[in-house]
Amino acid sequence: MSRASFILRRAGRGLLTIWFAVTVTFLLLRLLPGDPALALASPNMTDDIRATILQQYGLDQPLLVQYALYMWQLLQGNLGISFTQSIPVLDVLLQRLPWTLLLTLTALVLTIVIGVPLGVAAAARKGRVIDRAVQVIGVTGQSLFVPSVAILLLFVFGLNLGWFPIGGAYTNSTYGIDWYASVARHLVLPAVSLMLIQVGSYVLTMRSTLIETLGEDYILLARANGLHGRRILWKHALRNALLPTTTLIGLQLGFLVGGAVLTETVFAYPGIGRGIYEAVTQLDFPVLQGAFLMLAITVVVANTITDIIYGYLDPRVKTS
Repeated sequence: MSRASFILRRAGRGLLTIWFAVTVTFLLLRLLPGDPALALASPNMTDDIRATILQQYGLDQPLLVQYALYMWQLLQGNLGISFTQSIPVLDVLLQRLPWTLLLTLTALVLTIVIGVPLGVAAAARKGRVIDRAVQVIGVTGQSLFVPSVAILLLFVFGLNLGWFPIGGAYTNSTYGIDWYASVARHLVLPAVSLMLIQVGSYVLTMRSTLIETLGEDYILLARANGLHGRRILWKHALRNALLPTTTLIGLQLGFLVGGAVLTETVFAYPGIGRGIYEAVTQLDFPVLQGAFLMLAITVVVANTITDIIYGYLDPRVKTS
């Protein structure tokens, strides 16, 4: 299979996944308890006012008609109008997107920078104390729950020790360099929370893959030819061992995005995750639909790019 066909096939799968995510989100939101008209008017409104509001937003139409209208709007690039803020949903999301990107990318970089070297160190010293310690770290990291970690870090390092802020994205009335420093300090606890729940998978995957790679025939041949252990590890074994880790980055991004929703809620971080929480409490369907669509696109694009990179690293994939 050619590279172009490989990329087109992955892109086609991605579009199908996005359509499925959009459809499921649309249907599930209609099952939420409550009256969306309450987000647009007071609880004491008359039946006539409620009917008028529902008609204005098309919520009085049959479900299939609402779905068809929503898909038609999406094809035109229209995500709708927020019920509670009365502004385009795209504007609402674009205000929050930079903060979510900053949080998730920071957590991802921290996870890779910490997880991969720990996995390499464990594999290079299999059976020793550092290997056992790293395995404990990996298993513990996989068993952590995002809100529990976030609340613990907030309580210890935010409330008790006071080292970091306990909420928000920056301190008001800060400018210039002080503003960037404030953003960095507010970012520490949410990013570390996400990193701690992700790093275990990277550590264990890197360790097991590298141990398997170090047992391959070509590695044994390189040792027999007198190559130094570190050179074999970093130049020959690590590249092949990174293939599963590369795939893991794409797969784990979905969990990272899901974790960001919970983390942003705990730390009142003004990203899309916090926006989803607020929209759920207000039954703001357009914002919820737009947010889940954006998250689905992010995950699908990341996974598609991961597949393409994997295909370049391992040519065998392109024939599958």
